[in-house]
Amino acid sequence: ILLILGFLSTLAVIALIAVAVTQNKPLPKNIKYGIVLDAGSSHTNLYVYEWPAEKENDTGVVKQVEVCKVEGPGISGYSHATEKAGPSLAQCLQQAKEVIPSAQHKETPVYLGATAGMRLLRLQNESAADKVLSSVEMTLRLAPFNFQGARIITGQEEGAYGWITINYLLGNFKQVSGWKKLLHSLKSSSETSGALDLGGASTQITFVSKELSSESPENQLYFRLYGKDYQVYTHSFLCYGKDQALQQKLARDLQAIWIDFYFQTVESSSLPDPCFHQGYQRTINISDFFKNPCTSDKKKQLPFSQLYIKGEGDYQKCRENIQKLFNKTNCPYSGCSFNGIYLPPLQGDFGAFSAFYFVMNFLNLTSEPNPLALNKVTSTIESFCARPWQEVKTAYHHIKEKYLSEYCFSGAYILSLLENGYEFTENNWQMIHFLGKIGSSDAGWTLGYMLNLTNMIPAEEPAGPPLSYGSYVGLMVLCSLVLVSVLLFAWLLFHKPKCLQKGIV
Repeated sequence: ILLILGFLSTLAVIALIAVAVTQNKPLPKNIKYGIVLDAGSSHTNLYVYEWPAEKENDTGVVKQVEVCKVEGPGISGYSHATEKAGPSLAQCLQQAKEVIPSAQHKETPVYLGATAGMRLLRLQNESAADKVLSSVEMTLRLAPFNFQGARIITGQEEGAYGWITINYLLGNFKQVSGWKKLLHSLKSSSETSGALDLGGASTQITFVSKELSSESPENQLYFRLYGKDYQVYTHSFLCYGKDQALQQKLARDLQAIWIDFYFQTVESSSLPDPCFHQGYQRTINISDFFKNPCTSDKKKQLPFSQLYIKGEGDYQKCRENIQKLFNKTNCPYSGCSFNGIYLPPLQGDFGAFSAFYFVMNFLNLTSEPNPLALNKVTSTIESFCARPWQEVKTAYHHIKEKYLSEYCFSGAYILSLLENGYEFTENNWQMIHFLGKIGSSDAGWTLGYMLNLTNMIPAEEPAGPPLSYGSYVGLMVLCSLVLVSVLLFAWLLFHKPKCLQKGIV
């Protein structure tokens, strides 16, 4: 009996230890880091990400630990002094060096992705674009990190990486085990969130649609993430970021009044603009205005060298002017957004980030727990545009005048883009969620870019623990019960309580 009890006790203890060790292997404590520079049209941001090394192929573990805004313009703004583009990044690289432990500098990958500002510069002056990238690359190679490349990413890539970021941070790719896995497998891949990105020079729309057809294959991408297939629609509209859209609108306004000034010999002229506050004035040099690829096709020989913009603060007229940017007359497909670009039916929720969020947040339209109704958003922007410029300047004296003066236009443009361009309506407006951060990470394309380049999201489902959580707990309880039962039986056998002794007698 002693041998049997000892054997059973030993088996139970070994089983408990083996299961616990197998299921809960000691985890290394080292943290890995990655750096991505978002070289946008108006400025550059440097992001530092970290994740536990042992969870490199798991989800929901990468987090943003630092963001640094580079002083000065975006790197495309150095087209006339290309040698200064790289050194402009030095201060933020120094900040990254202080955040990341020095022992891990050499193994920390650093990537730079340039977006629409550099796409436009490449169209305008390819040589200057190459020199800017060379200057940037030289600076990044001199940094103590593991330089992995600096390049201009396509609009389609920007849209795709933004979509990956949004859904990664929201946990839509997260894998589950046990009985929940069956329920998870029944979910449609359309339960991902769409991504709406707005920068200074371009805008992107990306989402999964059940009704996506093969009409426009150039707008389709295929992903296999965590063992699940995704067919994604994406398109990037170059020149339709908020800054370039304003340039386009002004160029159209100039075209409209060009005939009135053609026979005049004045040196300058003024343009009333409903998209700026009443009392606001701005001067534009005509020679600089039409150098931009987004406006060069509208160039006219104007009889004056400068244009004086005078604000009117009329939201309705502003919307009418902006809507002319979206050509809805020709659609060769079953459905279009604008300019003859295919757009499948909108589906699911959408995360709107970057300038979508910044503008709406400034207008105090993101503070409510639930999305505001479209008519409420419209009335708020209309009221803001109607405020006199001096009143606005006084109320927001801490904001740079250039940015402050354009919030009326930007708000009206966002509504025009979403309503007239993408055909969101009062009925589906609640699908849009304006996102600045998800958890501790900024919503944007940079995290998705790093995840893709470091293979952090595997195509197939990553290996999980040998047992589901439920099975693990059940086995541990069973082994514990066996051990307790053996010990209890042994205690009863050797101590022989009186009731047992009488029974034996």
